[in-house]
Amino acid sequence: MTRRFTWKRIVLYILLALLAWFAISLIRNWDTIQRVFLGGLKVYETEAPALPDDIARPAILVFTKTNGFRHEEAILAANPMFEAMARDHGWGYFQTENGATFSPEILARFDAVVFSNTSGDVFTPDQRTAFQQFIEGGGGYVGIHAAGDISHAAWQWYVSTIIGSNFTGHPMNPQFQLATVNVEDRTHPATAHLDATWQRTDEWYSFDASPRSVEGVTVLATLDEGTYSPKGMFGSDYAMGADHPIAWWRCVGQGRVFYSAMGHTALSFTEAENVQMLTGAVEWALGLKGEACGTAPTPEAEATNGE
Repeated sequence: MTRRFTWKRIVLYILLALLAWFAISLIRNWDTIQRVFLGGLKVYETEAPALPDDIARPAILVFTKTNGFRHEEAILAANPMFEAMARDHGWGYFQTENGATFSPEILARFDAVVFSNTSGDVFTPDQRTAFQQFIEGGGGYVGIHAAGDISHAAWQWYVSTIIGSNFTGHPMNPQFQLATVNVEDRTHPATAHLDATWQRTDEWYSFDASPRSVEGVTVLATLDEGTYSPKGMFGSDYAMGADHPIAWWRCVGQGRVFYSAMGHTALSFTEAENVQMLTGAVEWALGLKGEACGTAPTPEAEATNGE
């Protein structure tokens, strides 16, 4: 009887310990659980930060807000890189995680915005409209990695017009892999410095369809799927086949839009080729290099603001 009672108590203690461990893990990881599994955070700023009076032109606004998964190490590595880029070129620079910065009055002080691993539903309806009008009116955009993931699905205009394709997933077997990037277009300022092939390690995104089929999209680089394994969790397959774009550009109204699905790791922002690619992309988005984009948005396009 005593032995049986002792074993019951041992089992009870083990169960209590497991429950305590689970509760502690839940509390410690609650932020990530909300961001990834519960639809993301619902944080929307309404009061803009104070900006310096003397932001030089041209100017870039680096936006790092994350209501979805937060690539903390990558963001912290990219911020000083962009600050140094702006300083070295004599550009104005401001970095923020405050969505209220996206007002017509504040955006008028900038020539391009960088979504540096921005994730989630980050804007109020008015902020969405301000961003869309900024781009269509001639502002530039450079998006990095998570700026094109599934966490933006609530804003269809952004997914279809800015990114041009729907994110489906990335490998987990392993998550980070060395792969070969094939550079298709070496005339664009973002890729002019690159060789025809480029080997690098990253978390490789896949999409439901090649954005090449979207009107106006020009693919700059694709992935050679024969050089890595596009397998996800539980045997999921993220192969896109022979046409797996990883960086592209398009015009949206008069605005210049560039997106690179690369850039999960902190090392991406000290990697010479990637830094040069982002520098060229920003120069293009600012209108300093490359050809200008077309005409002003049509009334039909304007009618979609905020959808």
